[in-house]
Amino acid sequence: MERLTIGAFARACGLSPKALRLYDESGLLRPAEVDPLSGYRFYAPAQVERARLVAHLRRIGVPLARIQRICALDPAGAAAELRGYWDGVLADTAARQDLVTLLVEHLTGSTTMTESLGLRYAARTDRGLVRARNEDSAYADAGLLAVADGYGGPEAAGAAVAALRRFDPARLGPGDLLNALAQAVAAGVDDAPERTGTTLTALLLTGSRLALVHIGDSRAYLLRDGELYQITHDHTLVQAMVDEGRLTAAEAASHPQRSLLLRALGPDGDAARPDLSLHTARAGDRYLLCSDGLSTVVPEQRLHTALSSIADPEQAVQQLITLANRAGGPDNIACAVADVVADVVAAGAVAAGDAVAG
Repeated sequence: MERLTIGAFARACGLSPKALRLYDESGLLRPAEVDPLSGYRFYAPAQVERARLVAHLRRIGVPLARIQRICALDPAGAAAELRGYWDGVLADTAARQDLVTLLVEHLTGSTTMTESLGLRYAARTDRGLVRARNEDSAYADAGLLAVADGYGGPEAAGAAVAALRRFDPARLGPGDLLNALAQAVAAGVDDAPERTGTTLTALLLTGSRLALVHIGDSRAYLLRDGELYQITHDHTLVQAMVDEGRLTAAEAASHPQRSLLLRALGPDGDAARPDLSLHTARAGDRYLLCSDGLSTVVPEQRLHTALSSIADPEQAVQQLITLANRAGGPDNIACAVADVVADVVAAGAVAAGDAVAG
């Protein structure tokens, strides 16, 4: 049976011998044969196509764990996995570009003319069908969208949202916005009782930009041009295992420890580091923020259908909560929806008692 030396195989697929040795050790690209005496690696010609795919994926920066998932799928599944990875890269790049633009403007003392934007919004929480009490909070107004999923009591979630309601981005220079936002969030739960904590996902509109703060497994989604994107990354044990290639997404969805948080707001300062980023707001965008009481029981396709087919934010929020309860309502549900609108006074908040609940 024909075999290629590691040098010949490297020339055929575009990977270096050093990379091939690394991919052998990681299990990504095993040689067809290893000489038991010399340890020389030999490859089959049929392995060249897979090796070329690995080389292409590495050139665009795909992590090894993600490459292993892609290579294990059929062509259609691999294409979908790669598309999902690249959508995330584009979203992350756009967020960093916004921050670079903001800092350049701050350093040069210049400003960019932007259209006047506002939010049309709604927010609600629901106890669900199983839990004895509601520990979630949700809030929306003309400049803020926030959800928090508390544990050990509702105080931490309420405190985190309240801290953001007091936060005024207009008082700050743009270069200080994200640092001050992180400090406000951390300080917001200092007075909460011990052994309590909360997730937090929130968007603050300032000019034509949205500052995103996120920690835990509540989520933010963006509906833009008919496509729905998850723009936050879960801080959970199972998500870390998925990132490392130890679990598939399907396995993570049914894992018994899928709710175990690696990061949350609470007494452990090391685990209370939120993700912070800036995003450009565009008229016509729709944002959904929700706790895992919605995202773990309602498939993303159903979220997409509800968000794209129901124009009124209040009705969209109510429909999403209904979907979660129809799926068993195993957890509290926090949900906030906002449309980015141009040249209008933002309107449409629900009653204050419903907008902030815990």
